[in-house]
Amino acid sequence: MAARIEDYALIGDCRSAALVSRDGSIDWLCWPRFDSEACFASLLGTPENGRWLVAPREPAHITRRYRADTLILETHFETRDGAAVLVDFMPMHGAQSEIVRIVHGIRGRLAMHTELILRFGYGAVVPWVTRVENGALRAIAGPDMAVLRTPVHVKGRDLTTVGDFIISRGETIPLVLTYARSHEPLPGPIDPTASLEATEKFWKQWSAKCRPAGEWSDAVRRSVITLKALTYEPTGGIVAAPTTSLPECVGGKRNWDYRYCWLRDATLTLLGAMHAGYYEEAESWREWLLRAVAGSPHQLQIMYGIRGERRLAEWIADWLPGYEKSSPVRIGNAAHTQLQIDVFGEIMDTYHQARRGGLTTNESGWDAQLAFLKHLEEIWHEPDHGIWEMRSGRQHFTYSKVMAWVAFDRSIKSAETFGLEGPIDHWCKLRDEICDDVCAHGYSKKLGTFVQAYDSQQLDASLLLLPCVGFLPVSDPRIARTVAAIERNLLRDGFVMRYSTETVEDALPPGEGAFLACSFWLVDVYILQERFDEAERLFRRLLALANDVGLLSEEYDPFSKRLVGNFPQAFSHLALINSAYNLTRIRKPVHQRARDEHAPPAALREPLETPVK
Repeated sequence: MAARIEDYALIGDCRSAALVSRDGSIDWLCWPRFDSEACFASLLGTPENGRWLVAPREPAHITRRYRADTLILETHFETRDGAAVLVDFMPMHGAQSEIVRIVHGIRGRLAMHTELILRFGYGAVVPWVTRVENGALRAIAGPDMAVLRTPVHVKGRDLTTVGDFIISRGETIPLVLTYARSHEPLPGPIDPTASLEATEKFWKQWSAKCRPAGEWSDAVRRSVITLKALTYEPTGGIVAAPTTSLPECVGGKRNWDYRYCWLRDATLTLLGAMHAGYYEEAESWREWLLRAVAGSPHQLQIMYGIRGERRLAEWIADWLPGYEKSSPVRIGNAAHTQLQIDVFGEIMDTYHQARRGGLTTNESGWDAQLAFLKHLEEIWHEPDHGIWEMRSGRQHFTYSKVMAWVAFDRSIKSAETFGLEGPIDHWCKLRDEICDDVCAHGYSKKLGTFVQAYDSQQLDASLLLLPCVGFLPVSDPRIARTVAAIERNLLRDGFVMRYSTETVEDALPPGEGAFLACSFWLVDVYILQERFDEAERLFRRLLALANDVGLLSEEYDPFSKRLVGNFPQAFSHLALINSAYNLTRIRKPVHQRARDEHAPPAALREPLETPVK
């Protein structure tokens, strides 16, 4: 059985990523890209579906950490007879994608074991393994090839490559697995030690640019490193997570493929990157967005592949039983065909914030936005599937309408601030019309709050964003009552649920964890309400949910006290970064959206910091 989700750590090379369990087993890896078919899939099945174990033969005391400010994982094994450190990483900018595992002897003599089970095609395809030059092992299946190089004597046993070795104090033993296409020449060897030094240098130099966030600086730095690791470097696209089908409720059916790029994350990504000091990454994301959405506005999707691919057809890998029997295992995501009107607001807000942040402008970007606005004018009044991608049919979701308001609001402000051409008076009328519509139909007089969908009586955590995007001031009594109602009805053990799956019909069985980004949104609302002590207390509780190496998943199950959902989750770490800067910066990300505070680009780039009180 796979480890608990919080027992995994991430390594990656900004093209793909692997999950390494506490006991030294790599249980998930899609090669050579985030969205490629997995060659280690025991995370969603059994060891027979593929894994790579390097660990002591006997039970050991285990601790682990990342090397400071890097994505290099160190797992420390200690027994009565000896101790060793397993160093795991994926080299950056290599000709091929590789996993390097180096065992360093620390004390005594430690008996170690390695077990390599390669299974291409999401754990289904057994490769043909042969020994090639200099004792390397080559595994081939269809288009895929992997080559193992190590001084450890390994042999085949029951369709598995195994080896035993002794590591002594001061000794170093490497194991290197390299991916290549099967029709290509055998990839050449690398120097593991030199590769480790180069990888550490890259991560330390990159993370050194991160702006401080007071006492939260370490958590912010770990989060920006995680987001960098989830970035497909050739295009700048950021995947929501490197995994598919890790359940939102263990044993349930809320299992989705998150190895794609969601437009909904766009504004938080941009603001978080700029506030952290990563303007090149912010611009790469903005340019990825422009390329991905290029084309006819009526064909806009809510997510795309890492290169901007549009066809993300969903199917079931029925040979995999799922994480802790949580089936089905889904590959692809059918939600890419849904209408979700809020993404229009995200696009317009992202480009408005980019202009305000001093990122270079692109003339065709404004032309494309004008076309999107024209299309939005025709469809904003239609029902859609909403921010949570409901599969129970379309409704008039309140948050979707609010983000349509945001789209026109930001277009007006961009035109007025930056001298861009557009029908400002017409947009103002549309903005007012949408506002009136939301306040008339998205607000329940019976409850005295805004509600999930028009004329419903259900609450929704997305309503926390209404003051954060500037739709209404946080001082508005309707907002205050909505926040209070969410606190009364959607908190579980102090963390925010998206909505009540027991009372909302979403075409799935009830039951899921608290969505971590929603709890960070509550932190931001507390800051807007100047409830600083409550904001800090909740933020500390959220940080405490991260695992021992600082990673967060999509959700947290307050009943079983464990992380659930795809892991690590970009949205959770994005929300963490923005909330941390909201707590510490003079110029806060949430104020930029809520109040449209304007500052010259040079001021936005200043690392201004202050206590929250």
